[in-house]
Amino acid sequence: MTIPAVVLFFIFHTLSLFEGIFYSFTNSKGYGNWNFVGLKNYIAVFQDSNVTHAYMFTFKFAIITTIIVNVLSLLIAVGLSSRIKFKNTLKSIYFIPNILGTLIVAFIFNFVFAHIVPNIGAALNMSLLSQNILGDEKLAWIGIVFVTAWQSIAFTTIIYLSGLNTIDTDIYEACDIDGANGWQRFKSITFPLIAPFFTINMVLSMKGFLMVFDQVVAMTGGGPGTATQSISYVIYKGGFSQGNFAYQSANAVIYFIIIVAISLFQLRVLEKREEKVL
Repeated sequence: MTIPAVVLFFIFHTLSLFEGIFYSFTNSKGYGNWNFVGLKNYIAVFQDSNVTHAYMFTFKFAIITTIIVNVLSLLIAVGLSSRIKFKNTLKSIYFIPNILGTLIVAFIFNFVFAHIVPNIGAALNMSLLSQNILGDEKLAWIGIVFVTAWQSIAFTTIIYLSGLNTIDTDIYEACDIDGANGWQRFKSITFPLIAPFFTINMVLSMKGFLMVFDQVVAMTGGGPGTATQSISYVIYKGGFSQGNFAYQSANAVIYFIIIVAISLFQLRVLEKREEKVL
Protein backbone atom coordinates (compact mmCIF):
# COMPACT_ATOMS: atom_id res chain seq x y z
CA MET A 1 0.00 0.00 0.00
CA THR A 2 2.89 2.36 0.61
CA ILE A 3 4.68 1.65 -2.68
CA PRO A 4 2.60 4.11 -4.82
CA ALA A 5 3.20 6.92 -2.30
CA VAL A 6 6.93 6.13 -2.16
CA VAL A 7 7.18 6.11 -5.97
CA LEU A 8 5.38 9.44 -6.29
CA PHE A 9 7.52 10.97 -3.55
CA PHE A 10 10.67 9.77 -5.29
CA ILE A 11 9.58 11.13 -8.69
CA PHE A 12 8.42 14.56 -7.56
CA HIS A 13 10.82 15.15 -4.67
CA THR A 14 13.92 12.94 -4.47
CA LEU A 15 14.52 12.68 -8.22
CA SER A 16 14.22 16.47 -8.55
CA LEU A 17 16.75 16.88 -5.74
CA PHE A 18 19.25 14.65 -7.54
CA GLU A 19 18.67 16.51 -10.80
CA GLY A 20 19.33 19.82 -9.07
CA ILE A 21 22.60 18.50 -7.65
CA PHE A 22 23.58 17.21 -11.09
CA TYR A 23 22.87 20.50 -12.89
CA SER A 24 24.76 22.47 -10.23
CA PHE A 25 27.97 21.13 -11.83
CA THR A 26 26.97 22.41 -15.28
CA ASN A 27 26.34 25.74 -17.01
CA SER A 28 22.74 24.89 -17.84
CA LYS A 29 20.21 27.73 -18.19
CA GLY A 30 17.34 25.33 -17.56
CA TYR A 31 16.95 24.60 -21.25
CA GLY A 32 19.10 23.88 -24.29
CA ASN A 33 22.63 22.56 -24.35
CA TRP A 34 24.94 22.52 -21.35
CA ASN A 35 28.47 21.57 -20.38
CA PHE A 36 30.13 20.44 -17.17
CA VAL A 37 31.93 23.23 -15.29
CA GLY A 38 32.94 21.37 -12.13
CA LEU A 39 32.93 23.47 -8.94
CA LYS A 40 32.81 26.79 -10.79
CA ASN A 41 29.24 27.56 -9.68
CA TYR A 42 29.98 26.74 -6.04
CA ILE A 43 33.04 28.98 -6.01
CA ALA A 44 31.03 31.81 -7.58
CA VAL A 45 28.33 31.51 -4.90
CA PHE A 46 30.84 32.16 -2.12
CA GLN A 47 32.10 35.23 -3.99
CA ASP A 48 28.68 36.73 -4.69
CA SER A 49 27.96 39.71 -2.39
CA ASN A 50 24.25 39.59 -3.27
CA VAL A 51 24.03 36.00 -2.03
CA THR A 52 25.96 36.90 1.12
CA HIS A 53 23.51 39.73 1.86
CA ALA A 54 20.58 37.36 1.30
CA TYR A 55 22.07 34.87 3.76
CA MET A 56 22.51 37.61 6.37
CA PHE A 57 18.91 38.78 5.97
CA THR A 58 17.54 35.22 6.05
CA PHE A 59 19.44 34.24 9.20
CA LYS A 60 18.45 37.46 10.99
CA PHE A 61 14.83 36.99 9.98
CA ALA A 62 14.74 33.29 10.97
CA ILE A 63 16.37 33.78 14.39
CA ILE A 64 14.24 36.76 15.40
CA THR A 65 10.98 35.24 14.15
CA THR A 66 11.70 31.88 15.80
CA ILE A 67 12.23 33.56 19.17
CA ILE A 68 9.12 35.75 18.86
CA VAL A 69 6.88 32.91 17.71
CA ASN A 70 7.96 30.44 20.40
CA VAL A 71 7.82 32.94 23.26
CA LEU A 72 4.35 34.20 22.34
CA SER A 73 3.05 30.73 21.50
CA LEU A 74 4.18 29.35 24.83
CA LEU A 75 2.54 32.23 26.71
CA ILE A 76 -0.71 31.79 24.77
CA ALA A 77 -0.67 28.01 25.28
CA VAL A 78 -0.17 28.40 29.03
CA GLY A 79 -3.03 30.88 29.13
CA LEU A 80 -5.34 28.63 27.11
CA SER A 81 -4.51 25.61 29.29
CA SER A 82 -5.62 27.41 32.45
CA ARG A 83 -9.14 27.46 33.81
CA ILE A 84 -10.75 30.20 31.72
CA LYS A 85 -14.12 30.64 30.07
CA PHE A 86 -14.64 30.09 26.33
CA LYS A 87 -11.40 28.09 26.13
CA ASN A 88 -12.36 26.14 23.00
CA THR A 89 -13.66 29.27 21.28
CA LEU A 90 -10.39 31.08 21.93
CA LYS A 91 -8.42 28.11 20.61
CA SER A 92 -10.41 28.28 17.37
CA ILE A 93 -9.87 32.02 17.06
CA TYR A 94 -6.13 31.73 17.61
CA PHE A 95 -5.88 28.98 15.00
CA ILE A 96 -7.63 30.95 12.23
CA PRO A 97 -4.44 32.59 10.85
CA ASN A 98 -2.92 29.17 10.22
CA ILE A 99 -5.68 28.07 7.85
CA LEU A 100 -5.46 31.20 5.70
CA GLY A 101 -3.36 31.19 2.54
CA THR A 102 0.09 32.68 3.11
CA LEU A 103 0.09 34.69 -0.11
CA ILE A 104 -3.39 36.05 0.55
CA VAL A 105 -2.43 37.13 4.06
CA ALA A 106 0.78 38.74 2.80
CA PHE A 107 -1.05 40.69 0.08
CA ILE A 108 -3.64 41.89 2.59
CA PHE A 109 -0.98 43.11 5.01
CA ASN A 110 0.85 44.74 2.11
CA PHE A 111 -2.25 46.90 1.62
CA VAL A 112 -2.55 47.47 5.37
CA PHE A 113 1.05 48.69 5.71
CA ALA A 114 0.80 50.80 2.55
CA HIS A 115 -2.51 52.56 3.22
CA ILE A 116 -4.25 51.87 6.53
CA VAL A 117 -1.31 52.14 8.95
CA PRO A 118 0.04 55.41 7.42
CA ASN A 119 -3.43 56.99 7.65
CA ILE A 120 -3.69 55.99 11.31
CA GLY A 121 -0.18 57.30 11.96
CA ALA A 122 -1.01 60.61 10.30
CA ALA A 123 -4.21 60.95 12.34
CA LEU A 124 -2.28 60.28 15.56
CA ASN A 125 0.61 62.51 14.45
CA MET A 126 3.09 59.63 14.79
CA SER A 127 5.86 59.99 12.24
CA LEU A 128 7.01 56.37 12.52
CA LEU A 129 3.58 55.02 11.56
CA SER A 130 2.92 57.71 8.96
CA GLN A 131 5.10 55.96 6.39
CA ASN A 132 4.89 52.62 4.65
CA ILE A 133 7.56 50.60 6.46
CA LEU A 134 7.71 48.16 3.55
CA GLY A 135 9.23 50.98 1.50
CA ASP A 136 11.99 51.63 4.02
CA GLU A 137 15.19 49.58 3.65
CA LYS A 138 15.75 49.60 7.42
CA LEU A 139 12.18 48.78 8.46
CA ALA A 140 10.79 46.51 5.73
CA TRP A 141 12.01 43.34 7.44
CA ILE A 142 9.96 44.21 10.53
CA GLY A 143 6.75 44.03 8.50
CA ILE A 144 7.69 40.60 7.15
CA VAL A 145 8.55 39.37 10.64
CA PHE A 146 5.23 40.65 12.01
CA VAL A 147 3.11 38.94 9.34
CA THR A 148 5.07 35.67 9.48
CA ALA A 149 4.89 35.52 13.27
CA TRP A 150 1.17 36.38 13.32
CA GLN A 151 0.40 33.48 11.01
CA SER A 152 2.86 30.98 12.51
CA ILE A 153 1.96 31.37 16.18
CA ALA A 154 -1.20 29.28 15.76
CA PHE A 155 0.58 26.06 14.79
CA THR A 156 3.25 26.24 17.49
CA THR A 157 0.58 27.08 20.08
CA ILE A 158 -1.25 23.85 19.22
CA ILE A 159 1.95 21.84 19.74
CA TYR A 160 2.60 23.50 23.09
CA LEU A 161 -1.00 22.83 24.12
CA SER A 162 -0.51 19.16 23.27
CA GLY A 163 2.53 19.12 25.53
CA LEU A 164 0.74 20.86 28.37
CA ASN A 165 -2.08 18.33 28.19
CA THR A 166 0.40 15.51 28.91
CA ILE A 167 1.30 16.96 32.34
CA ASP A 168 -0.44 15.22 35.22
CA THR A 169 -2.55 17.65 37.26
CA ASP A 170 -1.41 15.88 40.43
CA ILE A 171 2.00 17.46 39.96
CA TYR A 172 0.48 20.93 40.04
CA GLU A 173 -1.55 20.05 43.11
CA ALA A 174 1.66 18.98 44.85
CA CYS A 175 3.23 22.31 43.87
CA ASP A 176 0.29 24.21 45.36
CA ILE A 177 0.64 22.28 48.60
CA ASP A 178 4.35 23.21 48.72
CA GLY A 179 3.41 26.87 48.22
CA ALA A 180 4.98 27.36 44.79
CA ASN A 181 3.92 30.49 42.91
CA GLY A 182 3.07 30.70 39.20
CA TRP A 183 6.59 31.45 38.02
CA GLN A 184 8.09 28.63 40.11
CA ARG A 185 5.53 26.19 38.71
CA PHE A 186 6.36 27.21 35.17
CA LYS A 187 10.14 27.21 35.65
CA SER A 188 10.46 23.97 37.64
CA ILE A 189 7.52 21.90 36.38
CA THR A 190 5.82 23.11 33.20
CA PHE A 191 8.75 24.08 31.00
CA PRO A 192 10.95 21.05 31.85
CA LEU A 193 8.09 18.63 31.18
CA ILE A 194 7.27 20.12 27.78
CA ALA A 195 10.95 20.22 26.74
CA PRO A 196 10.42 17.69 23.88
CA PHE A 197 7.64 19.87 22.44
CA PHE A 198 9.89 22.93 22.76
CA THR A 199 12.54 21.07 20.74
CA ILE A 200 10.02 20.19 18.02
CA ASN A 201 8.81 23.78 17.74
CA MET A 202 12.28 25.30 17.69
CA VAL A 203 13.51 22.96 14.94
CA LEU A 204 10.38 23.27 12.79
CA SER A 205 10.22 27.05 13.24
CA MET A 206 13.85 27.66 12.35
CA LYS A 207 13.69 25.35 9.32
CA GLY A 208 10.49 26.93 8.08
CA PHE A 209 11.62 30.51 8.54
CA LEU A 210 14.97 29.85 6.86
CA MET A 211 12.95 28.98 3.76
CA VAL A 212 10.81 32.15 3.85
CA PHE A 213 9.53 32.95 0.37
CA ASP A 214 5.82 33.73 0.06
CA GLN A 215 5.87 36.72 2.41
CA VAL A 216 8.86 38.24 0.61
CA VAL A 217 7.27 37.81 -2.82
CA ALA A 218 3.89 39.24 -1.83
CA MET A 219 4.99 42.06 0.48
CA THR A 220 8.27 43.50 -0.83
CA GLY A 221 9.44 41.53 -3.85
CA GLY A 222 12.84 41.46 -2.21
CA GLY A 223 12.95 45.24 -1.92
CA PRO A 224 13.42 48.04 -1.35
CA GLY A 225 16.41 47.33 -3.55
CA THR A 226 17.74 44.04 -2.22
CA ALA A 227 17.02 44.74 1.47
CA THR A 228 14.62 41.84 2.01
CA GLN A 229 15.83 39.24 -0.45
CA SER A 230 15.81 35.82 1.19
CA ILE A 231 17.87 32.91 -0.09
CA SER A 232 14.77 31.15 -1.41
CA TYR A 233 13.77 34.29 -3.29
CA VAL A 234 17.27 34.74 -4.74
CA ILE A 235 17.30 31.12 -5.90
CA TYR A 236 13.87 31.45 -7.49
CA LYS A 237 14.49 34.81 -9.14
CA GLY A 238 17.98 33.99 -10.39
CA GLY A 239 17.15 30.47 -11.50
CA PHE A 240 13.87 31.09 -13.31
CA SER A 241 13.88 34.79 -14.23
CA GLN A 242 17.53 35.57 -14.91
CA GLY A 243 18.69 32.35 -16.63
CA ASN A 244 21.11 31.33 -13.85
CA PHE A 245 19.60 27.90 -13.38
CA ALA A 246 22.80 25.94 -12.76
CA TYR A 247 24.32 28.68 -10.62
CA GLN A 248 21.25 28.89 -8.37
CA SER A 249 21.09 25.09 -8.27
CA ALA A 250 24.53 25.21 -6.64
CA ASN A 251 23.24 27.89 -4.27
CA ALA A 252 20.26 25.66 -3.42
CA VAL A 253 22.50 22.67 -2.72
CA ILE A 254 24.66 24.74 -0.37
CA TYR A 255 21.59 26.10 1.38
CA PHE A 256 20.11 22.62 1.72
CA ILE A 257 23.29 21.46 3.47
CA ILE A 258 23.22 24.50 5.77
CA ILE A 259 19.58 23.93 6.76
CA VAL A 260 20.22 20.24 7.49
CA ALA A 261 23.31 21.14 9.54
CA ILE A 262 21.43 23.76 11.56
CA SER A 263 18.52 21.38 12.21
CA LEU A 264 20.85 18.59 13.36
CA PHE A 265 22.74 21.05 15.58
CA GLN A 266 19.49 22.23 17.15
CA LEU A 267 18.37 18.65 17.79
CA ARG A 268 21.69 17.74 19.36
CA VAL A 269 21.79 20.77 21.67
CA LEU A 270 18.12 20.71 22.67
CA GLU A 271 18.04 16.94 23.23
CA LYS A 272 21.04 17.26 25.56
CA ARG A 273 19.12 19.94 27.42
CA GLU A 274 16.14 17.57 27.71
CA GLU A 275 18.36 14.87 29.21
CA LYS A 276 19.73 17.28 31.81
CA VAL A 277 16.26 18.51 32.71
CA LEU A 278 14.69 15.06 32.95
